[in-house]
Amino acid sequence: MNPINSTINVKPIRNPLLISMVGFVFIFVAISLLFAGKMFFDETKQQAEQDIIHWANYIAQLSSDDIVNDNNSELASKLRDFTSVKNIHFIDVYKHYPENAVEEQFGIFASFHYQLNSSENQSTRAVRLNEHEKSLLTTPRINGSIVEYIAPIQYKNENIGHIYLQIDSNQGFTFRNKLLLYLALLFFILMIAVFIIALRLETIITSPIRDISQSILKISQSRDYATRVDNMPYKEADILARNINNLLVRTERYIAKLGLAEQQSLKQNMELEDKVSKRTAALKESNQDLLSTLEELHQFQDQLVESEKMASLGDMVAGVAHEVNTPIGLGVTASTLLSDRLEEIKDAFDNKTLKSSQLKKFLNEGHENVGIIYRNLNRAAELISSFKKVAVDQSSENIRQFNMAELLHEVLLTLAPQIKNTPYSIEFDCPDNLFVVSKPGPISQILINLILNSIIHGFENRDFGTINIHIMQLSEQLNVIYRDDGIGIDKSIKNKIFEPFTTTKRGEGGSGLGLHLVYNLVTQALGGTINLESNANTGASFEINFPINEHSV
Repeated sequence: MNPINSTINVKPIRNPLLISMVGFVFIFVAISLLFAGKMFFDETKQQAEQDIIHWANYIAQLSSDDIVNDNNSELASKLRDFTSVKNIHFIDVYKHYPENAVEEQFGIFASFHYQLNSSENQSTRAVRLNEHEKSLLTTPRINGSIVEYIAPIQYKNENIGHIYLQIDSNQGFTFRNKLLLYLALLFFILMIAVFIIALRLETIITSPIRDISQSILKISQSRDYATRVDNMPYKEADILARNINNLLVRTERYIAKLGLAEQQSLKQNMELEDKVSKRTAALKESNQDLLSTLEELHQFQDQLVESEKMASLGDMVAGVAHEVNTPIGLGVTASTLLSDRLEEIKDAFDNKTLKSSQLKKFLNEGHENVGIIYRNLNRAAELISSFKKVAVDQSSENIRQFNMAELLHEVLLTLAPQIKNTPYSIEFDCPDNLFVVSKPGPISQILINLILNSIIHGFENRDFGTINIHIMQLSEQLNVIYRDDGIGIDKSIKNKIFEPFTTTKRGEGGSGLGLHLVYNLVTQALGGTINLESNANTGASFEINFPINEHSV
C-alpha cells in the first residue's frame, strides 16, 4: 500500500471528539430542557385552571343572593370591582327562567368586560349559550393564553344560574417565555463551555501524540534508529513512547543483522556469479553440440524424405517393370509363333507343296498374331509413357500447364500393379477440361502416397474399401478432397500424424514419413494447406487447397 495515498481518508481526532462531546451534552441538555419545560407548562396550565375555578366559585357565591333577589344592578356594580384584576376579561352571569317542565330558558343577568367603556350598557351585550357550549366548558378550556370556564350558581342546593368566566393567563406565559430565554442562554453558555473543554481535551490527548509523531518523522528522515522518543507526561502516551523505543531498539538490531546478511549475500552472489559464468560457458558448448546434432538430424531427416521418395519411385519401377513384362512376353510369344508359321509357309512354298487352305490358315493366324503383338506392344508403350511422365514429374518441380484429369489417369495407371489385384476401388470426380498451371510432380506424389497409405493402413485386414477423390476449382485455388472408408486414424497419433516417423507399423516396415512427405509437398512445394478429419471406423478425409491458374481450351 502506498503510504502517501493511505492518509487521504485519515481524519483528525478533534472532529469526532468535539462531535461526541457536544452531541452528548446537546442531547442531554435538550432532553432535560424539554422535560423541565413540559413540567413547567403542565404546572402553568394546572395553575391557570385552579385560578379560574377559584374565581368562578367566588363570583358564583357573590352572585347567588343578587340573582335570587333579582338585583342585577347590584351584581353589575360588584362585577365592576374586578376591574383591578387585570387578567379577568369576561364575566357573564346567566339566570335560569323556568317556563315549563319540558324546556328551561336562561338569559344574561349581569356582565363584565374589561375592555368595555363605563358609559356602555353592559347588559346590552346579550350572550346566550346553548347546552352544547355548557357541556364543553364544564371543565376549564385553554386556548393559547385564554382560559374559559362555566360554573353553576347554586342557592340552597338548587341551580339558579351559571357563570361564564374568561381570564388571560398571559402573565404566567410571559414568565414561561422569560424562562425559555434564560434556558436557551444557559444552553448556549453550556455549549460554549463544552466546546472549550473539548478543545482542551483534544490538546491534552493530541499533543503527546503530535510530539511522538514528530519524533518518528525525524527518525524516518534521518534514518538514525539510535534516536529515542522522549518520555511523555501522561501514562498512556508514555507507554506508547516506550513501546516505540522498544521497536526502535529491535529495528536497530534488525538493521545490523540485515547489514551482516547483505555482506554475506554479496559474497555468496559473487561466488554464485562465478559458478554461473562457468556453467554458462559449459552450457554454451553443450548447446553448440546440440545445434550441430540437430542440424545433422535435419539433414538425416531430409535424406530420409528423399529416400522415401526414391523408395516410392523404386516401387513404381518394380511394379511397372512387372506390368510391362506381361504384354512384352505375349508379344514375344506371338512373334515367335508367327515366325514359326512363316518358316513353315516358306518351306511349303520352296517345295511347291503350298496349299491354298494352308496359306489361308497362315494369313488368319498371322493376322491374329500381329493383332496380339500390336495390342501388347501398345499396352507396354502406354505403361512406359505413363511411368515416364510420372517419374519425370516426381524428379522435377517445374511449373507447367497440364490437364488434371489426365494426371489422375496417369497416376492410377502407374499404381495399377499395386491395386489391380486388390478388392479396393478408386473413384474420382474431376472436370475433363480442368487445365491448371502448377507443379504436377508434387501433386502426383501426394496422390500416390495418400492412395498407398489408405491401402496399407486404412484397409488393413479388410476385403473391401473405397477411395473417393473429388477435385474442383475454388476461385484461384484448387480444392482436393480425398476420402476413404477405412478404419480411420487412432486418437493417440491423430494430432501428430504429419510429424516425421509417426507410424502404426513401426518394426513392420513402416517408416512414418509418408504423410510427413505429403505435408511438406502441400505446404512447401505447392504453398497450400492440408486438413485432416478422422474418427474411429469412419475412415479418413484430407482436404487440400493450393493456388493455381486456370486456362480454358
